[in-house]
Order: sequence, then C-alpha cells, then structure tokens
Amino acid sequence: MTKQKRPAIKTQGLTKYYGQTRGIEDLDLSVEQGEIFGFLGPNGAGKSTTINLLMGFRNPSDGKALVLGKPIGPGAVELRRQIGFMPGELSLYGDMKAHALLDYFADLRGGPAKNGETGSVEDGYIHELAERFRLDLGKKVKNLSKGNKQKVALVAAWMHKPDLLILDEPTSGLDPIVQEEFHDLVHEAKRRGATVFLSSHVLSEAEHLCERVGVVKEGRLIAVERIADLHARGIRHVEVQFATKPWKDMLDRVEGIRNVRVDGKTMRFTVHGSIDKVIKLLARHRIVNLSSEPASLEEFFFDEYGEEVES
Repeated sequence: MTKQKRPAIKTQGLTKYYGQTRGIEDLDLSVEQGEIFGFLGPNGAGKSTTINLLMGFRNPSDGKALVLGKPIGPGAVELRRQIGFMPGELSLYGDMKAHALLDYFADLRGGPAKNGETGSVEDGYIHELAERFRLDLGKKVKNLSKGNKQKVALVAAWMHKPDLLILDEPTSGLDPIVQEEFHDLVHEAKRRGATVFLSSHVLSEAEHLCERVGVVKEGRLIAVERIADLHARGIRHVEVQFATKPWKDMLDRVEGIRNVRVDGKTMRFTVHGSIDKVIKLLARHRIVNLSSEPASLEEFFFDEYGEEVES
C-alpha cells in the first residue's frame, strides 16, 4: 500500500480577528506536497493575514494550521529552515549591501539545512539567482528600486532551496522579463519536490503557474478550483465566418451561448461549458472559417462568482 503524503499546508477553521475587524474566518484549506497553489483575491481579502498565521507571526483567534505536518510557532526553528518566505510588505536593512544582507539571513537560519551543511549559503547559488534576476548584489539596499528590493526578497526565499515556499504577492514591481524568470524558478522548485504557495490579486498569473487556486473575498474562502477543471468547463470566445449571412437567433436554443454579435457574414459569441452542441449545429451550415480561444481565468471567475470576486 502506498503511503499517503501529508499536506504541505493544512488549516481547519482558521480564524483571525483584529478587534471587530475580520482578517480571515473559518478557513479550511489543504495544499498538497509538490503543488503550486495560488491564493487569490482582491487587496484586503485576507491573503496576507492567512500567510502571517501560517508563518506563526500572528496567533489565530480560532482554528489551527499545520505547516509541513507541524504547528509553527516561536520555537519552530527547524521547521522554519524548511520554509522560504517572502512578505508582501518588505522591511529590509537599508544600510547593508544586498549580498551582506543575504549572508546575514543565512546566518540567522543557521546556514542551509540540506545535507547537514553549516555556515553561510554558498556564494555560487546566491550569484546564480542574482544573475537570473538581474540584481546587483554590491549595492546598498536603500539605494535599490522597489523592484530590485523585491528581487532581494526572492533570492532570500529561494537561496536555501526550501521544501515549502510561501510568497505574498511575489511579482509586484517586477518587470515582465524578471517575472518570466520567477515563473521558471517556481517550476524548478516543483520539479525538485518543493511546494509553492503564492498569493496574488492577478488571476492571469495564477492561470500560468498554478495547478489549483483558492479564492478569498472579505475574509472568506469562496472557491477552490483546479485550473484544468476551469478550462474544461470554462468560457470560450468563438468567431465563425459563414458563406452567407447568418441570422442572429440561430443559436438561441443552445445552452451556454451568450453575447451573440453578427457583423455581415461573421458571427461572434461566447460559449459557457461544452462546445459540442455548438459545433454540431454549425456543421449544418457552410463555414468558411472558425476560430475558438479560451477566456482568461479572470473572466471565468467574474462569470462564475459575479461580484464575489470583484475588488
């Protein structure tokens, strides 16, 4: 019998209130080992509160959270060595050079936890990450732009090759080229068996990176979905060029057809769900050309959950 792997992150009824203000409420969530999981929602939805609870920076008002199978708290030093963390709000020592700051972080952690090594992280891997992110390690942190400070935080999260990466809005302030490098690193982490839990308010980013996503709104989890399942039952934009001008109501009896527009011999519409019945109906007519593209993840969530995901 194959031994079932424990979840990398497991919460039950996790709740945090700040006085009368709700941070997150009754969160039940399970993230599997080796998974890339997106935690999505508008700003103020409760994403950062959840991450602070997972990291042990805040105590919950109710419920519990397990990280790599264990509760995380002030004394969980060994557990923290297995985690790469990037906060949403950066607070770095500005007078230190970037490389010195990264060495300092490594010393605080006791050096790499892998293979019983001690001492500071090997310069080679820090420099490799810095080169990939186009980061000048010789500059003082206070002289770096917001995007370059973000890169320092990413290197700090990655440099010890942790088993779990918890990243709060990791690509904020990064240019598109560096974002692509970040995406590559996420997939490399997955290939070596690491779990990646990242928060974002950008649905399109999660669509490219994640296997599953959870959506939070006003402190509550409103959906957990597999990206593959979303695409299977998602929205498609269809454009059909007919040999003769079509009539606009020809698709009225087909379930899931919306936003039908006719311009001369061209018809455009969206299909919600299976496209099979549409294709069978269109096959009765002479078609010159047909194109179909999936809608974005953002469009799907706005359609599926309406105002629940609006910021």
